[in-house]
Amino acid sequence: MIDVIVVGGGPTGLTLACELRLHGVRVVVLERLTEPTGQSRGRGLHARSVELMDQRGLLDRFLAVSEKFQAGGLFGGIVKPWPDRLDTAHPYGLATPQPVTERLLEERARELGAEIRRGCEVTGLSQADEGDGVTVELADGTHLRSRYVVGCDGGRSTVRKRLGVGFPGEPAKVETLLGDMEVTEDPATVAAVVEEVRRTQLRFGAIPDVDGHEGVYRIIVPAEGVSEDRTSAPTLDEFTRRLRAVAGTDFGAHSPRWLSRFGDATRQAERYRVGRVLLAGDAAHIHPPTGGQGLNLGVQDAFNLGWKLAAAVAGWAPEGLLDSYHTERHPVGARVLDNTRAQITLLGTDPGATALRELFSKLMDFEEVNRYVTGMITAVEVRYDFGEGHELLGRRLRDVKLKRGRLYELMHGGRGLLLDRTGRLSVAGWADRVDHVVDVSEELDVPAVLLRPDGHVAWAGEDQGELLSRLPRWFGAAAA
Repeated sequence: MIDVIVVGGGPTGLTLACELRLHGVRVVVLERLTEPTGQSRGRGLHARSVELMDQRGLLDRFLAVSEKFQAGGLFGGIVKPWPDRLDTAHPYGLATPQPVTERLLEERARELGAEIRRGCEVTGLSQADEGDGVTVELADGTHLRSRYVVGCDGGRSTVRKRLGVGFPGEPAKVETLLGDMEVTEDPATVAAVVEEVRRTQLRFGAIPDVDGHEGVYRIIVPAEGVSEDRTSAPTLDEFTRRLRAVAGTDFGAHSPRWLSRFGDATRQAERYRVGRVLLAGDAAHIHPPTGGQGLNLGVQDAFNLGWKLAAAVAGWAPEGLLDSYHTERHPVGARVLDNTRAQITLLGTDPGATALRELFSKLMDFEEVNRYVTGMITAVEVRYDFGEGHELLGRRLRDVKLKRGRLYELMHGGRGLLLDRTGRLSVAGWADRVDHVVDVSEELDVPAVLLRPDGHVAWAGEDQGELLSRLPRWFGAAAA
């Protein structure tokens, strides 16, 4: 029997496959498409996702094909300078086209031994009871059995629908057309038109030489309404008509590489887990792309889930560990939905929205506000509720410098980590799950920290008894 079937081979599903394979879990990724689409809806990694790639030794691969960017805020069309003192050793994002992100993650997943099957559309699933695995039905009539299934199959998730999980929220009220195409208009003229239109319409834009393709523009323009069939791509004729209506010119747009539409629907799954089936990425939450958070939120879901699911497969997961995926990530998703709702309001064209945007822009000139908003968008301020304790408890730890290297260099294997500055502590009994590193960091003012595989602080202190009481909560019973 397969250990885990991951439905969907986008960034979320591929990240999850990588995480599971680090722990020897047999993973099969089922992707409906026979070939990658080439569409680059998600165009980059925020600081927290950059940290995750560094924690797993993948950052150099991304740096080789990406450009760094620093933009504070990125909220509702408002961009400010990068704030000072943001709690990260990676104070930047990466402009990485989504096809490149998927290629790098797929290469890594295959290196680790994940099996990726393209052209495999899931049409149904069933689980007799929580202890009997899951049966997945494919479009060709065949069936696969696995111990667990994770739906990473997008906003129209078949897995979520077959589970009967509610997806409450708001339907799309506005729609936007998006596409990559060539134009005949002079670049200076395009830039001048964009600058003028964006004085009142922030849902309009034209980005030149997108993803390094000279002469190709990514054009964004408000649609006339909300289409009845959201799955159908707009035609070039529809696109140019809207350009003329909004900008007074269609820029001579021609030869589209791809065209798409997206709305501002905002929904979240009521539950991220039903028995042996879980949801991650857009299958668990959809929202407008404002702030560029969608791809990052899904990748971070997978990072939280991977080690927990691997522990369940291996048999050492303590009670409640797999349920903590929903407990921790559902509130994070809800906060992202709320901030995108606020951003859509700021992007409005009515006088009230304009006045609110001007006020919010002035507020973001305050360093504390800019740092708060940037930390929220980049997810470096995410803190899980682990109960009372040290101020670091529940937070992820940035990549601190050690006497012998860097913290994140020690986390490539996806295991827990005790960073011990005292040399007096021990993880005997958990050495098969937790690495013990005795080293010194001038950037830490705590004697020792216990990190989960996702980098969040599970304990901080110097008392061996306290450490022994905390280890079983996240890493199960001690080995005999």
